[in-house]
Amino acid sequence: MASSSSHNWVYDVFTSFSGEDIRVTFLTHFLKELDRKLIIAFKDNEIERGNSIGTELIQAIKDSRIAVVVFSKNYSSSSWCLNELVEIVNCKEIVIPVFYDLDPSDVRKQEGEFGESFKETCKNRTDYEIQRWGQALTNVANIAGYHTRKPNNEAKLIEEITNDVLDKLMKLTPSKDFDEFFGIEDHIKELSLLLCLESEEVRMVGIWGPTGIGKTTIARALFNRIYRHFQGRVFIDRAFISKSMAIYSRANSDDYNLKLHLQEKLLSKLLDKKNLEINHLDAVKERLRQMKVLIFIDDLDDQVVLEALACQTQWFGHGSRIIVITKDKHLLRAYGIDHIYEVLLPSKDLAIKMFCRSAFRKDSPPNGFIELAYDVVKRAGSLPLGLNILGSYLRGRSKEDWIDMMPGLRNKLDGKIQKTLRVSYDGLASEDDQAIFRHIACIFNFEACSDIKKLLEDSGLNVTNGLINLVDKSLIRIEPKQKTVEMHCLLQETAREIIRAQSFDDPGKREFLVDGKDIADVLDNCSGTRKVLGISLDMDEIEELHLQVDAFKKMLNLRFLKLYTNTNISEKEDKLLLPKEFNYLPNTLRLLSWQRFPMRCMPSDFFPKYLVKLLMPGSKLEKLWDGVMPLQCLKNMNLFGSENLKEFPNLSLATNLETLSLGFCLSLVEVPSTIGNLNKLTYLNMSGCHNLEKFPADVNLKSLSDLVLNGCSGLKIFPAISSNISELCLNSLAVEEFPSNLHLENLVYLLIWGMTSVKLWDGVKVLTSLKTMHLRDSKNLKEIPDLSMASNLLILNLEQCITIVELPSSIRNLHNLIELDMSGCTNLETFPTGINLQSLKRINLARCSRLKIFPDISTNISELDLSQTAIEEVPWWIENFSKLEYLLIGKCDMLEYVFLNISNLKHLKSVDFSDCGILTKARWYDDSSLVETKADMYMLQVPDEASSSLPINCVQKAELIFINCYKLNQKALIRQQFFLKKMILPGEEVPFYFTHQTIGSSIGIPLLHILLSQQYFRFKACVVVDPKSVFPARRYHVNIQVSCRFKGIYGNYFDYADQPHCFSPSQTDNYVYVFDCFFPLNKDNAPLAELDYDHVDIQFHLDDNYNHHKIKGCGIRLSEDDESSDDDDDLSSETDYSDECEDSDDSDLGNETDYSEDYEDRDTSDLGNETDYSEEYEDHDSSDLGNEYDYNEECEDNDDNDLVLETDHNEECQDNDVEKKRSSKRMRIM
Repeated sequence: MASSSSHNWVYDVFTSFSGEDIRVTFLTHFLKELDRKLIIAFKDNEIERGNSIGTELIQAIKDSRIAVVVFSKNYSSSSWCLNELVEIVNCKEIVIPVFYDLDPSDVRKQEGEFGESFKETCKNRTDYEIQRWGQALTNVANIAGYHTRKPNNEAKLIEEITNDVLDKLMKLTPSKDFDEFFGIEDHIKELSLLLCLESEEVRMVGIWGPTGIGKTTIARALFNRIYRHFQGRVFIDRAFISKSMAIYSRANSDDYNLKLHLQEKLLSKLLDKKNLEINHLDAVKERLRQMKVLIFIDDLDDQVVLEALACQTQWFGHGSRIIVITKDKHLLRAYGIDHIYEVLLPSKDLAIKMFCRSAFRKDSPPNGFIELAYDVVKRAGSLPLGLNILGSYLRGRSKEDWIDMMPGLRNKLDGKIQKTLRVSYDGLASEDDQAIFRHIACIFNFEACSDIKKLLEDSGLNVTNGLINLVDKSLIRIEPKQKTVEMHCLLQETAREIIRAQSFDDPGKREFLVDGKDIADVLDNCSGTRKVLGISLDMDEIEELHLQVDAFKKMLNLRFLKLYTNTNISEKEDKLLLPKEFNYLPNTLRLLSWQRFPMRCMPSDFFPKYLVKLLMPGSKLEKLWDGVMPLQCLKNMNLFGSENLKEFPNLSLATNLETLSLGFCLSLVEVPSTIGNLNKLTYLNMSGCHNLEKFPADVNLKSLSDLVLNGCSGLKIFPAISSNISELCLNSLAVEEFPSNLHLENLVYLLIWGMTSVKLWDGVKVLTSLKTMHLRDSKNLKEIPDLSMASNLLILNLEQCITIVELPSSIRNLHNLIELDMSGCTNLETFPTGINLQSLKRINLARCSRLKIFPDISTNISELDLSQTAIEEVPWWIENFSKLEYLLIGKCDMLEYVFLNISNLKHLKSVDFSDCGILTKARWYDDSSLVETKADMYMLQVPDEASSSLPINCVQKAELIFINCYKLNQKALIRQQFFLKKMILPGEEVPFYFTHQTIGSSIGIPLLHILLSQQYFRFKACVVVDPKSVFPARRYHVNIQVSCRFKGIYGNYFDYADQPHCFSPSQTDNYVYVFDCFFPLNKDNAPLAELDYDHVDIQFHLDDNYNHHKIKGCGIRLSEDDESSDDDDDLSSETDYSDECEDSDDSDLGNETDYSEDYEDRDTSDLGNETDYSEEYEDHDSSDLGNEYDYNEECEDNDDNDLVLETDHNEECQDNDVEKKRSSKRMRIM
């Protein structure tokens, strides 16, 4: 909430003094020195004549940051001075006492000549005044200040005092240096948790991340935020350390004098003593062990510095914090710093804001620059350093300049960025680490760690340690799930610049070739040399290239060849054209990755004895090679999509092969028996091999765990080729039967979509490891296999298995089952009885059109879908589903009534009855105390983790959706919305129920004089949304943001924005969205309560990201209107409301008329109405909430007034063509 409670200081200094003692001498010089230092001081001669000097001075004290109190011999003789002092003590955090020719103890104890004057002043004063004066004198005299008996050197004294004032002002002024650094608050929040400032322990915290990610900026912002909590504080930057390093540059890294020098500088900063000298390394411990200090050590890359400055936590006083900022995680671990904050790259949204702030001085790009801005952010890889430098470089330039500069930005790294990032590379201590860094940057970025180790196994490099060191130095990161190596694009470009520098003029002499133009030149001119270790060519960077026959012959040490494209292989034309005579690839290759390889067979002279990975997806190969090749080193082969491959490659000697992918090799017919030699094969993918007819019999690949045969429609007999299968994918398989000797003991994941057979297997299989079973779209499957031995099954998917009539009784053994999906099982009629699956959380029975009764099989269900079933009523036992969150019962054509007590459903979030065309009645509650309980809990915003301990009748508000339920009474539904979070209804207008309404998206309402320090302000809101255009049929969300501006008669105001309200919109029709709005009014508004706010403007803003919707109208109903209205709970449309409203004054949109006759004639058996409302109104107690006079008289004599109105309606808005008539009653804050 925007608040005006923050103080706008007018003066820096207020001086309290006795004029007769110092005005002419000390004070004149003191004020002159303050002016010289540009310190704004209050001067009493500026007070306008005719005003009370006392009031002016008190206000000046309140408007000053610092008070300087000059005690002199006559100070205590002035009640004016003493009253000033009391006000200063009450208002000021910082007071500087000056004892001018006076003993501080005389002031403290009110003794001596000063005390005598004080006693004289106290005569005829109240005890209260005397006590306040004495306490104020004692308090201020106890503060360390300035004391001079005979100020012979008054100029020096004034200089010291004004310097002190200036120093304190500098510390008091809040830093705005980092206000424009987006995301800084999130970093500080996370770091504050690690720092645990409330703890008295001494804690060391590390801030770790790569160069250029903003570590120093975050650290500086954190330092500025917390330094005031410490007695001593210092931020040790790179310059601090470099000076000592430069002085002792010739000394060894563990030089004793270097450490002494670092400690001297640290103590000088913390103790504020210049030229301090020490003679031993225990000085820090001795001087600081009783002192609470804050030490930041930035850009640390040398453990000697940390050892000298903060080796042990015992050196520092309780509550001290030492923060170490570094690129090297190993440094932190080596000194036992376990609390480490890793700085990650900003999100895309934050990155674009950072760049726009640098480039445009605003948060978003102007029109015409949007795509260009996103391109630059992508080039910078979201690295803050790159965003800032590139933004500064492009700032102020025209769009045409940007367009002209973009190619250069894409192809060459900015010099400033390169220079900064190069430091990290140069800081690698080992040549092996530098070599591995270059390999990753040029060849292995985004490769799996295990593959990198295999490919560099015989390189002589210590790859395992190298990867660890690069991670610790923040030069790479390892993706935790896939274990792939990731290097930032700017670091990658830095490494490539290092490679280019190896030979600027002759790229054939470089270690790696990665630039498309350079590679094309080398291959076209056959100018490669034995220095070339690897080539990585993005074929999207080049035009058509004709390779020479001898293109690779001079590259005798070529180990890695990658020719790839980032676009769809099937859509690319061949760019590398080989002559028919091409017959040479280096035998030294460890990695051969060539997408769309154009030859029908591998070169006959290629002898791949060192080959580790062969990747040729989308190749033109008809066969790999003739005969048997020495493939003992081969670990991975991928020929996916090689549609012309007719012969399964001879892999007799590929005994170390681990993964084999031959998916969509459409010409393959059979798998040879030589596959039996692949004893280390763990993954085999032959999906999409439509012509594959058979596997060899009697083959047992003991290591094979993953088998993918999706779409092998020609395979009639399933191969039992492994007893170790854990994942089996057999979608659209034409297998008629499974072998009886099939071993599935290790099976974890079974996926068989579109199976054509009637059953899977006979008998009981041991499936104790099985977690997931998908049998979707198996339209002939009549019998589900016996699952007695699948006790660990978590997910069972039988979607669209249309011939299944019932589930087997063995399902009762699935005690760990979490999810059951039987949607689209159109013949399913019953479930086994007596089942209790306590782990079951999600059940989907949508489109089970014959299912009339939902089974009571679990009480822990959180998601239940009964859409398009034949149920006629909602089963009563759903009321016992205490963990239910989502209930879908849409398009149930037989559902006419809903009787449901949701008082036990504490977690309910959404109930959807959309398209239940004959639904006419709905009843939700039995508990009469539910209204108050729910409202209270909503105010408290109880978190999910705490809600389990709430009383049984305390439930969270839910979303209720009635799209296309036209037979339900809308007015009655909206009344029930008080119990619900939000509601979606069909309609084109704001219902009359909303007493304040208008066309458009904003509405203004008058207020009573209110106290904004009260707890909250709440109302119901209604928004009519009109789809402006046809948009995709897929489901997506619309956010409605509500903001309030409370306005006063003097132009004063403050704003408050509610959390967005999210809806899933209709595709084509107008819909009414009804929801609660809740605005906490916290103690920050207490200072505003003195002002007079007479109305509030409420604005609705719709955001759907696609701009497909607009707001046609809006309305609100105040919370007290609900509390003062005795509406029934019936959602039925049986009652005809036309009669009850026939005498209503149409001009009064908030008028609900006299319901007494309606209630007298109403059938008391009507759903939800268990009380005779006529008697209720006859005996109504006039003390009811919101009722300020007798309802009986109101009902009998005043047909024009709404039962819930507190004042008369007027006709002030009757001529307004834009806004519908609104009630003039005043709003109250709850």
